[in-house]
Amino acid sequence: MPRQLVFELGHRAASGREDFLVAPSNEAAVRLVDAWPDWPSHAVAISGPSGSGKTHLAEVWRAASGAITVEAATLATADIPALVSARALIVENLGALDDAGERALFHLLNLVKEEGASLLITSREPPARLPTRLPDLSSRLKALPHGELGAPDDALLAGVLVKLFDDRQLRVAEPLIAYLASRIERSIAQAREIVAALDRASLSGKRPITVPLAAEVLRELGLG
Repeated sequence: MPRQLVFELGHRAASGREDFLVAPSNEAAVRLVDAWPDWPSHAVAISGPSGSGKTHLAEVWRAASGAITVEAATLATADIPALVSARALIVENLGALDDAGERALFHLLNLVKEEGASLLITSREPPARLPTRLPDLSSRLKALPHGELGAPDDALLAGVLVKLFDDRQLRVAEPLIAYLASRIERSIAQAREIVAALDRASLSGKRPITVPLAAEVLRELGLG
């Protein structure tokens, strides 16, 4: 019997502070963000690989501070004084910048300090390791208080899987969580991919999400 067509429907990922799972791999970043407004500096940074929880943690701080969010790639053409006037700002996905972007970021860091505003920067690599051509910017980035989000441990990966299923209003048995956690890479991004694939397979085949279905999906994804 052919599988039925599946239409991807939006689902809301729970992104409140109570939904953020804390473990040794991310507790330094969580502690730093939670310390606001008593930060050790007007600007702080968190870093980690794709899917490690940077955006979720930034959203937690946005909800607490009322911050606005901009992509680092847009800084070169942004109105920096207008951004700082918001008093709280998130710069997401900082990476290598061109000359104009570096000057804009340096101006932003200076103005945030002068105006007593707050800035949270997210990046895959720690800002201190990012390549920069502007020496003054390099020294500023190296001085930023920084929290790193690492790969999840066993308990965190299992908790993330449970949360991802809950976000889709899917209830699964504990043996399934243990099965998946022992077979996928320690990556929140891959956990998200697996849960989405299982949701699709369950809908298209009209089957419950069980260990046998998970085994099939992992084989299809080259992970079995």
